[in-house]
Formats: sequence, C-alpha cells, structure tokens
Amino acid sequence: MDPAPSLRLPAVLRAPFEGRTWRAFLHVLVGLPLAVCWFALSVALTATGTGLLITFLGVPVLAGTLALCRGFGAVERARARGLLGLGVAAPEPVRGRTGGAFSWMGAALRSGASWRHLLYAVVHLPWAVFSFAVTVALWGWGWGLFTYPLWQWTFPAYVGQDGIQLYGDRTHAFYLDSPFEIAVTSAIGLVFVLVGPWVLRGLVAVDKLLVAGLLGPSRPASRVTELESDRGVLVDTAAADLRRIERDLHDGPQARLASLAMDLGLAKETLARDPRAAAVLVDEAHGEVKLALRELRDLARGIHPAVLTDRGLDAALSSVASRCAVPVSVDVDLPARPVAAIEGLAYFTVSELLRNVSAHARARRAWVEVWRSGERLMLQVRDDGAGGAAVGKGGGRGLSGLAERVGAVDGVLAVDSPEGGPTVVTAELPWRA
Repeated sequence: MDPAPSLRLPAVLRAPFEGRTWRAFLHVLVGLPLAVCWFALSVALTATGTGLLITFLGVPVLAGTLALCRGFGAVERARARGLLGLGVAAPEPVRGRTGGAFSWMGAALRSGASWRHLLYAVVHLPWAVFSFAVTVALWGWGWGLFTYPLWQWTFPAYVGQDGIQLYGDRTHAFYLDSPFEIAVTSAIGLVFVLVGPWVLRGLVAVDKLLVAGLLGPSRPASRVTELESDRGVLVDTAAADLRRIERDLHDGPQARLASLAMDLGLAKETLARDPRAAAVLVDEAHGEVKLALRELRDLARGIHPAVLTDRGLDAALSSVASRCAVPVSVDVDLPARPVAAIEGLAYFTVSELLRNVSAHARARRAWVEVWRSGERLMLQVRDDGAGGAAVGKGGGRGLSGLAERVGAVDGVLAVDSPEGGPTVVTAELPWRA
C-alpha cells in the first residue's frame, strides 16, 4: 500500500502554493486589461455601426464588429484552456450561402454565436473588475500581513514610525509594533492567505461559466456534431460486424461445407467399388453437417437470437447466463418490452460483459440486473472477480467498443472496478417501449 497520500499536506495548506492557484491568479490579472480592451472596441464599433444603419455602411461595420468579437472569443478560449484547463470548442464558423461578401455579412448578422461573443465582451468587464479587485486585495493584504514580521523593521528605519498605524489622531496613535500585535497581524494574514485561493477558485468558476456558455458552440450545433459522431460510430460498428460475420462464416461453416462437399464427392466415387469406405465417408460428412449447423446456430445467436425475438430479454439473458463459465443470477424487471433496436443492444451489452467475466474476471459468481428507471433502461452486471477493468485499458478494448455502441444511442456505460474487485458495470439506454 502506498503511504504517500497519508504524508501529503491538507488541501487548505497546499492551495496557496499549487500551480493551479497561481495560474488562476494570472488569469484574473491578465483578464482585466483584456476585458477593458474588448469592451471598449466592441461598444465603440457597435455604436458606430448602429448609428450608420441609416446608410448602408452600418451593415459591414456591424458584421466586422461581430467578426472581431469572434477573434476576442478565440483569445479568451485559449486563455481559459492554458490557465484554467477549460477546453471549449470553437463555435460553428460563419458561412455565406453564395460565398460573396454580402452573403457573408448576412450570415454574420444572423449568427447567434457572433452575438454571444459580443455579449461576452460587454458583460465580462464588470465581472473582471470585481474579480481583479477582490483577488488583488486578498492576495496583497494576505501575503503582506502574513510576512509582516519580516518587513516590520522598515517602518522605524525609513518611515519614522513604529509599525503599521492602526489608528491615529492629533493627540495619539496606535501602531502594531509589540511582539503580540505583530504575531496577531501575521495570523490574520495567514487566514487571508489560506482563504484567498478558495475565493479565487470561486471567482474563476464564474469565468469558466461565461466562457463555456457564451464563447462555445450553440446547443443545437453541439447536438448536430454529436449526432454526426454517433452516426460515424454506428457506421463503423456495422461495418465491423459485417466483417466479423463474413470472417466467421468463411473460417467456420463455409470451410466445413467445402469439406462436406469433398467427402460426399469421394463417397459418390467409391460407392460402387467399396460401399464400406463410402459409408465411412458419409458418416464423416454427417458429422461435418452437425458441426456446421452448430456453428451457424451460434453465429445466428450472436447476431440476434430467436429467443430474444420470441420471448424477450429475460429468456434471452437467461440463455446467455447458462453458457457463462461462472454461475450467473439474472433478474429482469421490466413493465414492457423495449423497441427491438434497444432490446438488441441491451442483449449484446450483457452478452459482451458476461463474455468478459468468463475470460478475464477470475470470478466465482456474477449477477445481471435489468430494470427501468424513468425514461432509461438500466443494465448492471456485477462479479466478485479480481477487478482492474477499465475502458481502454489492456483487454478493455472490448469495453471501449461497447461504450461507443452505447453512447451512439445516447446511452452511458460506467465501469467501477477497483483492483481486487468487485467489478460493477452499469449501462443506461434510452427507454422506448
């Protein structure tokens, strides 16, 4: 067992010195001058373009302003990615229908993403001013007071007073100069130093929301991209399934049927001169036929078993469980049958997971549960094996492919498999009865 985690400092003590905190501090410091620049240019150009709308010149000025704001957005996304670790995709580009200048200007003025960039340039300035003021005040006062014992001597040496003046009028003044007062001042500074990083992280969290909400692609555009990706996954999966079926047919039943044809041909030629040898060849051909039928039946069961179509998930999964290398308990609690596509994917998912249990888990038992939760079909496969399974890890390539299949229909595959076990794989599929 690794003892290192127990020797680490608490998070509240590490935070002031972590790179994440200082990158966030730099983000706030740089953010104010940039926000002033974005605000000034955007507001000035927008006002100019709006005022010129009584003439045709207002249209290109506004379109150019929106294009400039998209450039500002690219800088802000890069800044958030480099300093805050926030990856936000660029919005959909502006494309005119004809490719001409007038078409591009019309597309720019109709682009919701461009207007969101302009909104960001406007609303980010007051937040940048507030974040800058709070951060610099906390940082300056915190570290200044915390290190007060180190520089308190500068007051009598260069300023002509005993220390920081807490109160003063014409008759008397109060300075922080005694050892106790210096210690209390340093302790207050330490509180500011420890609290400052957490306040800073809360401030930059709002920055993250602004960047993600206003400078990224719109929800419909993101959905289109996601659907295009899912369509690609489905096409690739279907092509891989076809290649697998072709390979299985070629290596299994096709080879046996070719051997069967040769045996029957030899039996036909030897039947007249040696009936006993012909009978042996026919007997071997009969065995090849039975093996070919079994392989075809297994192949058809792997594609879409008849029991699934006839009797549903409960019977089909029980049939899969009976062929598993370890005892499997199956519990299916569904009010109705889902549509064939979802039912087939659920069957395939559980089959693949049980195959992984047989091949890799070193388990003694496994459990399969299927139920409906709201508008989701829930699948869970548990085993008491050695654990260590992960999507994309070693033999987990099958889990990666399975996660892609599930994700292609707006599903989710979650794997919880610590070293030593147990392993729990949960899949969520959309419910359509």
